[in-house]
This record gives sequence, C-alpha cells and structure tokens, in this order.
Amino acid sequence: MITKSMSVLFLCTGNSARSILGEYLLKRMAGGRFQVHSAGTEPTGTINPFAIRVLRELYDIDASDARSKSCDEFSSVRFDFVITVCDSARESCPIWPGQPMVAHWGVPDPALATGSDAEISEVFRKAALLLQRRIERFCALPFYRLDSSKLESLIKEIGCQSS
Repeated sequence: MITKSMSVLFLCTGNSARSILGEYLLKRMAGGRFQVHSAGTEPTGTINPFAIRVLRELYDIDASDARSKSCDEFSSVRFDFVITVCDSARESCPIWPGQPMVAHWGVPDPALATGSDAEISEVFRKAALLLQRRIERFCALPFYRLDSSKLESLIKEIGCQSS
C-alpha cells in the first residue's frame, strides 16, 4: 500500500512531444497529488511547437516553461512510477533507483505527422486525447487501497487500452 506523496516520470525518446503532453496533462488533472516530470533517452533539446499549441488550445495549459530534458538529469531521483510513451524509450528504459513501477503507454509519435498545420495539429490532438483518457484512469486508481503488485498490474493495463 502506498502512503506517501508519489512521483511520476513520463519517458520518451526526444522529450519533445508525447512525454511533455503526459507531464503537463497529469500536472493539471491530478491537482498536485503527484510530483510530475518528463525526460527523454535522447532529448532533442527543443519542444515541438504543436505540443505547446495543443496544450494551450485544448486544455488552456501554459507549457511555455517546458524544456526537453535527458533522463540522466533524474538518475538519482526515486520515482514511484515511470511511464514510457514510445517503444524506443520502453526498450532503452534505464534502471531507476528504488525500483519504481514501470508501465508502457505507447502513443503514436505525433512529431512524425506531415501535411498542413491543421492536419498536424489534429494528430497532436489525438495523441493528447489518448494520454488524457489514460491519465484519467490513472488518477482514478485507489492508490492507497491497493498493494504494489495489484497497482502495477492496473497501471500496465491502462497502456493496453486504446481509448
């Protein structure tokens, strides 16, 4: 049973889109219940402007302070949960101190979208909505009433749900 403030890391390869969406959405939706971060295994150093736009337009979230960070920056942090949002990060996920619960919530990479700004924005919107639904399920879990193995199983299951 978990009885302390919990910390979450959203991990992706570039930390420019999906993990940023996850970080800012969980911060908003959890109302301060979690310490939330994002990082990349190979950070791009920039945030995709469509991620910032979707957060602002769809959720009224100001993510202008977002930055692309390396997971090395968090190598000594003891996370409770590490959520990978891309297959590459899942495969290269580092070992974290304290043995956090690790789950994979794969999201198609919106940064690969091509076309008009409207078409690219729509791909980012779909990625954000998928993460939103998963984060809603995550936030609804009865964290303090579940043992660690059941909780980890439920968090992994969230990533297997397509909507």
